[in-house]
Amino acid sequence: MVMMRKLLRYTLPGLLLATLLCSSAMGQGRIATIDMRKVFDNYWKTKQARLSIEEDKAEKEKDHTTMVNEWKKLKEEYQAAQAGASDQAVSADEREKRQKQAEEKLKKVKESEEGLVSFEKTARSTYEERIRRMHDNILDEIRNVLAAKAKAAGYALVLDAAGDSVNGIPVVLFSSGEFDITATVLEQLNAAAPTETKSDAKSPGK
Repeated sequence: MVMMRKLLRYTLPGLLLATLLCSSAMGQGRIATIDMRKVFDNYWKTKQARLSIEEDKAEKEKDHTTMVNEWKKLKEEYQAAQAGASDQAVSADEREKRQKQAEEKLKKVKESEEGLVSFEKTARSTYEERIRRMHDNILDEIRNVLAAKAKAAGYALVLDAAGDSVNGIPVVLFSSGEFDITATVLEQLNAAAPTETKSDAKSPGK
């Protein structure tokens, strides 16, 4: 019972808000739905951007592998030099000479480590920023087309049929699909797709 009260306390405000919004919209005009996840994923620019980002990521991973291998090589050279500096079979002067060489190699190992850490940090930050920028730009384009379609059709409100509230409850609990504009919005977005990508950017339907 306690858990039920908590659930109702957190979910009811969201459901009431949705009800109020829908009631207000119904008083002014029709309500439409759209599957934003489907539109976003099947928009040709989304596919193109994701491909570009993944290709760049693959190149960065190759560079990272090269740097890791170089670091491992330097580390092995340092370990070998350190072992040689501890060889009691050679003179004290020779051991001292080898110790200095080992210290120089250790310095290179540390520089390689710092470069590797910096590369990883920059690559990760760049990757995340590209995804964020791609997401925001494409979402803006979709919303512009959506808004124009909704206004032209006289819709007062458009709800995302794929969206969830902050409580994890679907925003749209029921829809007949009669006023779903997913296909029409996606069709317009993909109308400008390059010829070679149009076969992959066809509207998947409602």
